[in-house]
Amino acid sequence: MLEKRNFYINGSWVAPKKPSDIEVINPASEKACAVISLGSKDDVNEAVLSAKEAFKTWGYSTREYRIALLETFYTLYKKRWNDITDAIIQEMGAPKDFASKLQTGTGASHTKSFIRYLKEFEFEKPLGEHAKNQRLIYEPKGVCALITPWNWPMNQVTLKVIPALASGCTMILKPSELAPLSAMILAELIDEAKFPKGVFNLVNGDGTTTGDALTSHPDINMISFTGSTRAGALISQNAAKDFKRVSLELGGKGANIIFKDADPKAIERGALRCFRNSGQSCNAPTRMLVEKSMYDEAIERLKKYTNEFKVDDPKKEGEHIGPVISETQFNKIQTLIQKGIDEGAKLVAGGPGKPDGMNEGYYVKPTVFADVNNQMEIARTEIFGPVLSVIPFETEEEAIEIANDTDYGLTNYIQTKDSEKIRRLARKLRSGMVDVNGAGIAVDAPFGGFKHSGIGREAGKEGLLEFLEVKSVGGWS
Repeated sequence: MLEKRNFYINGSWVAPKKPSDIEVINPASEKACAVISLGSKDDVNEAVLSAKEAFKTWGYSTREYRIALLETFYTLYKKRWNDITDAIIQEMGAPKDFASKLQTGTGASHTKSFIRYLKEFEFEKPLGEHAKNQRLIYEPKGVCALITPWNWPMNQVTLKVIPALASGCTMILKPSELAPLSAMILAELIDEAKFPKGVFNLVNGDGTTTGDALTSHPDINMISFTGSTRAGALISQNAAKDFKRVSLELGGKGANIIFKDADPKAIERGALRCFRNSGQSCNAPTRMLVEKSMYDEAIERLKKYTNEFKVDDPKKEGEHIGPVISETQFNKIQTLIQKGIDEGAKLVAGGPGKPDGMNEGYYVKPTVFADVNNQMEIARTEIFGPVLSVIPFETEEEAIEIANDTDYGLTNYIQTKDSEKIRRLARKLRSGMVDVNGAGIAVDAPFGGFKHSGIGREAGKEGLLEFLEVKSVGGWS
């Protein structure tokens, strides 16, 4: 079992002030794969002090210096690709191919993308030709608390750490205590790349103690958080006390609107996008809205596809899903599946319990409910498991109304060959992202949502801007 009790503070691995050990559980085996310590308020204070001191110089470092360090980091990241992948397989049960190509792969893609945007970004520029003595200066926000989830551990860490470094911010990263191992490898890479001491710090911990100490600390200037909407609301309350800047990437309950002229793969593609990562993605299309004229056909295709969908050991290669992250999450999903049955939705495939023969590990059957209405709990709650709710609709207007009738607004999906319909719906859907006909969202496209799905955007230029304040200077010469 891995011993990972230390924190990375001020350029060194240091022991916790007050040891508070917890085990990291491999969800495929239900056995401990590592032990870490939860950070106390004293550990957080030490990390924040380190970041605050480092900001005095890092905040005024040159773009060229930061680019050179990030490029070194990117080179080192690629060398540790397999180590990062293995950590993600262990800590969250992501299948081997998926963990390598997508989980580890997105970390590399975001790093490369942010380096490109850093090279192009204008940190100082005129307001415009009409006001030549007016200057805009973009400056780092300061000391940042970065709190990341377990479902896309390296993706979310790099979406925060890399633009924070690129902008000149200093930071304390608190990865999820359920999946901290890949983030600790990232800390090793930061150290090996020789970023100045105190620029990056890592303190493991839970939300109640470590997270609260971070988000309420008077010397934190910005909080970037990805996780549940409930936790995002609590963090916002902490931030409001002294007007910390806040960026929140929260939950989703995406609608996938499938019209009768959709391409032949739309139904199965929609189910795959829902089940992928064991349903543990905030942008998953978990509500499938199907035009009534093809509804019965869609249900039969979903039944066949889902019954053949593979759930297997994460260590195996191939296209399958692994377990969900924890016993707590498994039990929540089981409760909601039973709730769907109790509410009168038609169980088409899957259902309660584990897949046949998989008694060890937090495995969930890919599940499809038909004849769902949008007021059922399974249509309104973010289940965060491989559970799909199918809802019929008759008209374009009805589809839009159903899609928008949710507290969330992260990603919606459209399946049709009608270009005019695509444009109409894309403008009317109340979400930060709209994916059309399986095109996907580009790695540098702004990622974020409306309503309870959060505040701010990650990735690309907008992701860099999240870590910058803009200053107006009049009388520049």
